[in-house]
Amino acid sequence: MKFGKLSDISQVDFSLPADPEGNARVLAGMDPSAEPPTCYLGCTGWSMPEWIGKVYPVGAKSKDFLKFYSRQFNTIEFNTTHYRIPNEATVEKWYQESAPDFKFCPKVPQTISHSRDLGLNDSSLDLFCDRILALKEKLGNCFLQLPPYFGHDRLPILENFFQRWPAEIALSVEVRHESWFAAVSNRRDLFNLLFRYGAGTVITDVAGRRDVLHMALSTGAAMVRFVGNGLDPTDYERIDAWTERMDQWFELGLHRIFFFTHEPDNILAPELALYLFEKMKKNSKIRVRGPILLDEQQGEQMSLF
Repeated sequence: MKFGKLSDISQVDFSLPADPEGNARVLAGMDPSAEPPTCYLGCTGWSMPEWIGKVYPVGAKSKDFLKFYSRQFNTIEFNTTHYRIPNEATVEKWYQESAPDFKFCPKVPQTISHSRDLGLNDSSLDLFCDRILALKEKLGNCFLQLPPYFGHDRLPILENFFQRWPAEIALSVEVRHESWFAAVSNRRDLFNLLFRYGAGTVITDVAGRRDVLHMALSTGAAMVRFVGNGLDPTDYERIDAWTERMDQWFELGLHRIFFFTHEPDNILAPELALYLFEKMKKNSKIRVRGPILLDEQQGEQMSLF
């Protein structure tokens, strides 16, 4: 992930901002969930041969990576769908090979998210939604990542998109253009719109763009993209702060959070995810599943079932 990356982080204030006032009102208005509060924890892909011997057993083949990944993590920031709409057979394969409690968080294809009208004048959006609905109960929050040039002046286009988006598919939205955060009124416009249409926020914690660390919640589900710096000591300090904040949100009524760890080239992302898992599982009220890296099993191969 290049967005917001810095080569020198020595002057960055990594502290988490205070919650916006609206968070407490949003969470107080949530209907009780039939399930316990859940932290879904994952990375940004499973096609990582570098993980063999750490996340995947020695000798693992690429065709089996999803099986192993989904039994180490229970979600994924699914970039594959950002580049193409999958066919029916591929979606069925994903569904069959992943663990029963796994949640896919597919990105809206860039042919939609990066078009001038967010795909409202062609059939791509309908086709994409039809395909990912085949993930059934394994479909988590879909992820609309708006391009850096999509600013506050395009708010009406975003509202038109929400009006067409199917209500049965949970959606989270990430904005990057500085105009969304340039004024309090612009932030209010965005988060009120998300709240009205039941769309969740994406909160990105990255060194070079602290404005996108807005901490605003608009539904009972949140999505966090955490960008580390090669397991620098500040990565762990930031995770400690996130653990405390998520505990607070769950106590206030948050239903679920999707937390994705990023590290350079993603090679070290599992180590950071493991650290977060060890912290989160201390809260007995929260359901969380995280990795058990193979070096902790003395090289023992992980069972698929």
